[in-house]
Amino acid sequence: MKILIVRFSSIGDIVLTTPIVKAVKEQLQHVEIHYLTKKSFASLLHDNPAISKIYTIEKSINEITNQLKVEKYDYIIDLHKNIRTLRLKIKLGVPNFSFDKLNIHKWLLVNFKINRMPHLHIVDRYFGAVEKLGVKNDGSHCNVMLNSKDVVDVKSTLNVTPKDYLAVAIGAQFATKTMPIELMTKILNPIDKPIVLLGGKTDCERGETLTKQLQTAGCTVIN
Repeated sequence: MKILIVRFSSIGDIVLTTPIVKAVKEQLQHVEIHYLTKKSFASLLHDNPAISKIYTIEKSINEITNQLKVEKYDYIIDLHKNIRTLRLKIKLGVPNFSFDKLNIHKWLLVNFKINRMPHLHIVDRYFGAVEKLGVKNDGSHCNVMLNSKDVVDVKSTLNVTPKDYLAVAIGAQFATKTMPIELMTKILNPIDKPIVLLGGKTDCERGETLTKQLQTAGCTVIN
């Protein structure tokens, strides 16, 4: 059996698919798993032993459709579920399963603060996409297999002791997913350990503002 799992982005969402990858590999006999994602996130999956092959795109599925057709997949597990994956499934024309993205529920919550979201973890919702294959949630943790070249020596690079600091990702792709600086300051103020702020170029201004507020409160902050 050959299965293509699809999740284009982003870092956290891809990591949250790893329990499904592991369960499919362990619970189905003689299965070969391929994974389709965006090129910028492929490194999260390179060393995952359950994945035999990784396909990537920059923007469009047209970049990869012909190669995927050659694979002759038995199933597609769609863990992204958008217009792009719909087009992909139509073009490949093989049986497919997807999870309930609950777009209407999320729209109500974001726009009107009406919470109709189920009390169900996203990983459990992802498992809904593979239940018809007989794959069960085995309670496995999310995981990222880091290559040795991706490991940072925090002692020499950041001058902090390993496992004795707090790393905080301060940014997000969308503003609605970003924690307000005031709330982040309130949460981090009591921390009696060095705080390492993580983010991209677009997070520099937020990082500087947060650093000043935390340093004023006596915290040790490293950007």
